[in-house]
Amino acid sequence: MTDGFSSFLSRANWLKHERCIMEIDRDTAVSLLKIYNQNPFHLRHAWTVEGVMRYFAKENGYAEEEEFWGIVGLLHDIDFEKFPEEHCKKAPELLAEVAASERLVHAVCSHGWNLTVDVKPEHFMEKVLYATDELTGLIWACSLVLPSKSVKDLQVKSIRKKFRNEQFAAGCSRKVMEEGAALLGWTLDELFEKTLAAMQATADSVEALSNG
Repeated sequence: MTDGFSSFLSRANWLKHERCIMEIDRDTAVSLLKIYNQNPFHLRHAWTVEGVMRYFAKENGYAEEEEFWGIVGLLHDIDFEKFPEEHCKKAPELLAEVAASERLVHAVCSHGWNLTVDVKPEHFMEKVLYATDELTGLIWACSLVLPSKSVKDLQVKSIRKKFRNEQFAAGCSRKVMEEGAALLGWTLDELFEKTLAAMQATADSVEALSNG
């Protein structure tokens, strides 16, 4: 763990002795997100990953945790826009501003595993975030080359083809997608199919949030 992450956990554990820490609500999460993110591209990515995480929660027997999964998705890149060189290292400090729980901080930081931090995804939810984060970017890029520019018209075969072309959406790490699928015990095609289904199911809400 990074020193920043460890020190945050120490503060969080101390606070638990003083008062009961509840998970933050979505309004609080959105307010924090908008303090540190103003770029429409970054905000759209946050709405997208929130929707994907909510979808996976409901589809995998974690419906009671849907709100938490969504907030993790919403805040996963909280530090990226303003502190790109400290991605997943600055996040604990920013999340401390809203007294985020230890498990929320761990989940957010875990998607930087082997990239910027050594916080490994442990829970199924964290593995889903790790596996789908980069893939949502690839899928969105694939949709933009369609005549309709809509993810609803995208097919898995197109994702598969673009995945093999590493010059396309080069910033979307294929290695992370492969490692994420392996963490979940899924094939790449299964990961593609499930994530595409999630993005298609949540496309309208993401569009509304992005244009709101």
